[in-house]
Amino acid sequence: MNIGDTLPPLEIPVTRTLIVAGAIASRDYQDVHHDAALAQEKGSPDVFMNILTTNGLVGRYVTDRLGPRAVLRKVAIRLGAPNYPGDTMTLTGTVTAVAGNTVEIRVVGANGIGHHVSGTVTAEVPA
Repeated sequence: MNIGDTLPPLEIPVTRTLIVAGAIASRDYQDVHHDAALAQEKGSPDVFMNILTTNGLVGRYVTDRLGPRAVLRKVAIRLGAPNYPGDTMTLTGTVTAVAGNTVEIRVVGANGIGHHVSGTVTAEVPA
């Protein structure tokens, strides 16, 4: 890999099931991640994805593209626009640094209302 290389995009349909299952799997029982009525009472138009699910999807995106032997060393992400059911998040990545077997990738996940996630992932790719 070289600095400036881009990873193929990954489109992830944001379903209610994905949002709820991700929250349950990460033991995040906040009502805004599984109860639409309570989310609406708190000012959200619907349930929305939690950061732990997003973090897992970012990790999957990078390891799917670098191969099964890639090891994530650091994931530093920031959330922006919420992921609501019925939308699609498209993940894209650009290589920003390469040092030996270590690569840093800038990742952005965009949905219909903006950037849901942005950040960097550092991974080791054995030779």
